[in-house]
Amino acid sequence: MGLAETMLSVLDIFRIGIGPSSSHTVGPMRISQRFWNRLEIQGHRQQTRRIRMIFRGSLAFTGIGHGTPRAGELGLLGFKPETIDLDTAEAQLASLHSSKAFTRDGITVQFDPEIDMVLDYEQPADLHPNEMEMRAFDTDGALLYKRTYYSTGGGFTASHRQLSRPAKDDRVTTGGPDVPFRFGSAADLLKLCDDNKLTIAEIVFANEDARRPRDQTCNRLDRVTDVMLAGVHRGLNTQGILPGGLNVVRRAPDIWAKLIAAPGANEKETLFDWLNVYAMAVNEENAAGGQVVTAPTNGAAGIIPAIIRHYCCDENGAPEYEKIRTFLATAGGIGLLYKQRASISGAEMGCQGEVGVACSMAAAGLAAVWGATPLQATSAAEIGMEHNLGLTCDPVGGLVQIPCIERNAIGAVKAANAARLAMHGTGHGKVSLDQVIETMRQTGLDMNSKYKETSQGGLAVNVIEC
Repeated sequence: MGLAETMLSVLDIFRIGIGPSSSHTVGPMRISQRFWNRLEIQGHRQQTRRIRMIFRGSLAFTGIGHGTPRAGELGLLGFKPETIDLDTAEAQLASLHSSKAFTRDGITVQFDPEIDMVLDYEQPADLHPNEMEMRAFDTDGALLYKRTYYSTGGGFTASHRQLSRPAKDDRVTTGGPDVPFRFGSAADLLKLCDDNKLTIAEIVFANEDARRPRDQTCNRLDRVTDVMLAGVHRGLNTQGILPGGLNVVRRAPDIWAKLIAAPGANEKETLFDWLNVYAMAVNEENAAGGQVVTAPTNGAAGIIPAIIRHYCCDENGAPEYEKIRTFLATAGGIGLLYKQRASISGAEMGCQGEVGVACSMAAAGLAAVWGATPLQATSAAEIGMEHNLGLTCDPVGGLVQIPCIERNAIGAVKAANAARLAMHGTGHGKVSLDQVIETMRQTGLDMNSKYKETSQGGLAVNVIEC
C-alpha cells in the first residue's frame, strides 16, 4: 500500500462507473485500456496477435462474483466506465466469446476467454491484493510485452513500478498541480481553514479552481449528483432477482411502495426507512451491474446518495445543487485524506475502507450542510469511522450483495447519526480524525486476509450459497 504523493482532486474520488465493484470492475477495465495504450507507446501494438490477462489475489478469489473477467474484456474492447453503453457492450462481449477474437484500431487480436482469462489462485499477489498481469504475444506465440498492474480501490490503478516506489512522508503531499491549499492530514486541513477563515468545502473548491474553471467543477459535480440520484430512481422502480445465483430479491421497490403509500406516517423510526431504501436502491443497482458513482467505491456507493436524496433534495426529490456541491466538496475532502493516508480498498482494509470511509465522508458532508464548523465536520467524520473500525469484507459467493446491500443501509443511518452527534458538540473530541484514519490503516494491515474481499472467511464461508 503506497501513500499518495500527489494532491488528488475530489473528482478522482467521485467517478462514474458500473457495478458491482470499483476495484474489481472499474479498475480492471481501466487496466486493460491502459495496457492497450501501453502497447502503442512501447511500439508493440502492431505486432500483437494475442493478449492474455491473469488475475491474482482478491481479483482471482472473488473475480467471478465481482464481474472482473467481464470488466477486463470490456476494457480490451475499448469501453470506458464513464461512458459505457451497456447494450452495445453486451453485444460486443457476445461477439468476442463466439469468435474468440476482437478487432480494434485496425488490428485483429486473438482472445479466447477459456485460455487467455486466467484466475491464478496459486501465486500470491505481490504489492497489493488486487493484482492483474497483462501479456501480449506475436504471431508465433512469442511474448512481446508484459506488465503488472494493481487495482487499488475506488477505480484507481497503479503499475508495479508506481506502487513499488517508496512512499515519502505521508503527511506531505507533493507533485500534481500548484494548488493554493495543499494538505496531507486533517490537522493540516483544519489549520488551513482556521488561518484563512474558510470552510472545508471552500478550501476544496479553491484547489479545484487551480485545475479548471469553477463552472466546470460545478458541472462535473452536478453530473455526479445526477448519476447518483438516477441510480436511486432506477433502484426504487426495478423489481426482480439480482444476478449471480444467490437469488437475492430486490427489496427497495417494496419498501418504497410502503413508504409512499403512507406519506403522513409520523413514527420517528421512519427516518431509518427512508435512508435504508435509498441506500439499498443504489446498491441493488450496483449489484446488477448498473451505473453508479464510486463514493468512494462501488461497494459503498449507496451511502452518500442516500444522504443526498433525503437531506439535499426538495420534497419532490429535485436536487438542491448548491447545497449538494457543499456536501460533495466536504465529503470529497475527507475522502482524499483516507486515500492519501490509508486506503479505500476492501482488499487492503476490509469493509472499513469502503463502507466505513463512505460513512465518514457522508457524515462530514451532512454536518457541513447543517452549518457545522470545520472542526465539527471532521468530528462527524471521525465518529462515522470510529464505529466502523474492524469491519470485514466477506461477500457471500464473491457477490456484492450479502452483506453489502444492507451494510450500505446501516452505513447511511450511522452517517446521519454521526453528523447529529458532532453538531451537539464543539468538535473537540478525545479522538481526532487523523488518529482514527491511522487506526483504520493499522487495523487493515493487521486484519487476516480471509476477511479482506477474498470470500474465504466470515459470512462467505458460514452462509450456504443456494
